[in-house]
Amino acid sequence: MMLSGIGARLAIAGVIAAVSIGAYLVARVVVLRKAGRVSLLSGLFAPGRPGVVFFTTPDCAACKTVQRPALNALKERLDGRIQIIEVDALDRPDLASSWSVLSVPTTFVLDRHGRPLHVNHGVASTRKLLGQLPQET
Repeated sequence: MMLSGIGARLAIAGVIAAVSIGAYLVARVVVLRKAGRVSLLSGLFAPGRPGVVFFTTPDCAACKTVQRPALNALKERLDGRIQIIEVDALDRPDLASSWSVLSVPTTFVLDRHGRPLHVNHGVASTRKLLGQLPQET
């Protein structure tokens, strides 16, 4: 039996949504794997404490007004149990490219060994970042 009218449109919209979500999830895994193979953070990340790598640029309004305050609140709340590594994507295009950063703000949550656990494209709230950090933090 063929769907017609609204039913057909809803079915097509459902397929498009499912494909889009699937593509996003695959891309997320690829970005995390690629970032996990990169050791360019040597000298910036100190193993032993989890961290957040925050890619920004000097002219990023959302970075200044929303993301940086969220990271400052996270750092205050965890009182030295986390490290925040801020990277200017324009100043360090090598890092931005190797971590597959296409827009700012982008944050990566790292475990205590420096392995990426989560990636956030766009602003990530303090609450979201807290939920992404390893439980031992």
